[in-house]
Amino acid sequence: MPQRRKFSREMKLAAVERLLAGEKVAALAKELGVGTKMLYHWRAKYLSGGAAALRSPGQHPRTAAVGPPRERAALAQAQARIVELERKVGRQELELDFFRKALRQVREKRQPSDGPGASSSTRQSRR
Repeated sequence: MPQRRKFSREMKLAAVERLLAGEKVAALAKELGVGTKMLYHWRAKYLSGGAAALRSPGQHPRTAAVGPPRERAALAQAQARIVELERKVGRQELELDFFRKALRQVREKRQPSDGPGASSSTRQSRR
């Protein structure tokens, strides 16, 4: 029977942060040597309970959480906000890349109209 592999909380947290930053699940799973199902599981635990939910193997859940409950709640809320903002930045980067590519294509297709013998881009009005 195969032995279960154990991963540190830091490794799980780094993997989840990369997932939330927009990396592809399949590529990350292959790189880390874990299953995609495991990455989805870690992400779900992180989103529901923050970094404390990704406790190290053999660590009791109460010892994984640091500080009083109010501080833990504030930390989890701050981490959720960070995740939300990182996701937003990722979307904005995708949009910028799209618009840069579109602008580049428009510039390449535009015909120069400022050379000698070139026709104007619009008709002149006759008044």
